[in-house]
Amino acid sequence: MSVETPRETHSFQAEINQLLHLVINSLYSHKEIFLRELVSNASDALDKLRFRAITEPELLGEQSALEIHILPDAEKGTLTIEDTGVGMTHDELVKNLGTIAHSGSREFLEMLSQRGQKDVSLIGQFGVGFYSAYLVADRVEVVSRAAGADSQAWRWTSEAKGTFTVEPAERATRGTAVTLHLKEDQKEFLDEWRLRQLITQYSDYVGHPIQIQVKKTTDVIDPQTGQKTVTTALETVNKASALWQRPKSELTDEKYQEFYKQLTHDFEPPLTWTHFKTDGNQQFTGLLFVPKRKPFDMDAASKRRGVRLFVKRVFIMDDCEEILPPWLRFVRGVVDSDDLPLNVSRELLQDSAVVRSIRKHVIKKTLDQLEKLAKDKPEDYLTFWKNFGVTLKEGLAADSEQREKLGSLVRYESSSQEGLTSLADYVSRMKEGQQAIYYAYGESRKALEGSPHLETLTKRGYEVLFMTDPVDEWAAQGLSEFADKPLVSALQADLKIQATDEEKKQQEEHAKGLGPLTERMKEVLKESVREVRVSDRLTDSPVCLVLPEGGSPAFLERLLKENGRNAPRAKRILEVNPTHPVVEHLRKLHERDASSERLTEWIEMLHDQALLTEGSGLEDPNRFARRMTALLTQVAAQA
Repeated sequence: MSVETPRETHSFQAEINQLLHLVINSLYSHKEIFLRELVSNASDALDKLRFRAITEPELLGEQSALEIHILPDAEKGTLTIEDTGVGMTHDELVKNLGTIAHSGSREFLEMLSQRGQKDVSLIGQFGVGFYSAYLVADRVEVVSRAAGADSQAWRWTSEAKGTFTVEPAERATRGTAVTLHLKEDQKEFLDEWRLRQLITQYSDYVGHPIQIQVKKTTDVIDPQTGQKTVTTALETVNKASALWQRPKSELTDEKYQEFYKQLTHDFEPPLTWTHFKTDGNQQFTGLLFVPKRKPFDMDAASKRRGVRLFVKRVFIMDDCEEILPPWLRFVRGVVDSDDLPLNVSRELLQDSAVVRSIRKHVIKKTLDQLEKLAKDKPEDYLTFWKNFGVTLKEGLAADSEQREKLGSLVRYESSSQEGLTSLADYVSRMKEGQQAIYYAYGESRKALEGSPHLETLTKRGYEVLFMTDPVDEWAAQGLSEFADKPLVSALQADLKIQATDEEKKQQEEHAKGLGPLTERMKEVLKESVREVRVSDRLTDSPVCLVLPEGGSPAFLERLLKENGRNAPRAKRILEVNPTHPVVEHLRKLHERDASSERLTEWIEMLHDQALLTEGSGLEDPNRFARRMTALLTQVAAQA
């Protein structure tokens, strides 16, 4: 540079400063993962360069090798992890390593706080793996030169004491070198055997050569010392092969698990996985994993490390949503196509028959693997369902082609037993003459178990599924039926219960006998209900509110409102139990004085009660309390 640029000093952003303090002072387990994280970052830099070089071949220049070098220096007490990748500019160094916590430091801190753990092993999942360097180093230097003919190199330095510096530097080639000045008690990481062991354990399947600088004793005698001379050389340690392209017969469970950990930065092995290869009109290979627990960023707006897309072993993009529907966003893995062009774009992916074929196959293989897990390892499947069941159920409303398979995978709580049950098991327990699969949608099992809507179903011995996730109502509507049995909500007006001739006759008589009272109730509640009618579902409760066709349950209306969604309330149908003592009392009161104010108060009280039992709030709870007190006082006076 013609004009010398002074050294700049910057302050870390607050969250990164807090993260560094925590890394240095509180996190002790699995310190060796720093090497995995820095190697992974180097691999990403190489992938980015190779992708850009598809359209900008000049970036490679004369230096075509894409490699990672591990350089221990026992005399200086330093360990350098160097790559020949895309490199960073001045602004990228400042942004990525110090001033913007865009990569997940806040989320990582929150995770540690919530779990009360001191384990740094998951740091890479949050995009802040670079800072794991301070587990073993008290000072870190990063020298980077961005790919491009006229690029200037820059040095980033920090002792993690609140600030970092950036200044011009010399670097002959593109890429990045991260030099760790190791703490005195961490010099084990200069040992060649230890480094080999860690690379084999964590990074064996990185798709670029990882080379360690080793010392070799030659047979040449140094004339001055009389000793054999020692030279240095780079030796490749990892296999640097695409594991997903290797035959399954060559791979053990341990190899799959270690590849998954390297791919996802998860410290736990996956719950299950599927490895497949297709031949025919389209050729592609896939290796898909289901995590044991929910990734922190699975539902985040900016997702990372979903299914990676490769074309002819060349990395193209992270989180390729075009080959994985949103309701399978928990899946991690790789898909490698031989038929897509290397310069494939998002636009091309969205309008590609090859991609549609890959997507269809990925969905099928994932659901097949989940079915196998449910059959062979039901306890593991329940672990999966606890973490990802809500997400999987989104597919019932979103993908009509997969409803049958998804229907076999869903699990619900049930009125007939503790724990979760499948729809297939529900159907196998159906009573003779039962025409439908019944479910109730609400806030919790406890709230639904005592619901008046279930009374006639319970009396007949019919099992009811309890659906308590926000997505369940849409999911049930999307599924609509299973094993030729319709799914029917117990909250709906049309419950479709097959009645005997005697039951139908009694219903007609009750409706006729309560006709005047129901007309009066409809008049009093005309602003609140669509209809008042005699119920055939109530046995113990005096009244309940049921949903007309197209109406949404109270729990769903409340969820939508809480999330700022416009959810106009549909008028309900009020059903009246003709055999209940309270209703019989109101019938007699109506016969004596149809316009009685006391009758009006009882009717409004029963409507409020029905609102509470369906899970709706009251517009004026104070008025409800005063009315209840007044009516209780009247009853007490007559006792």
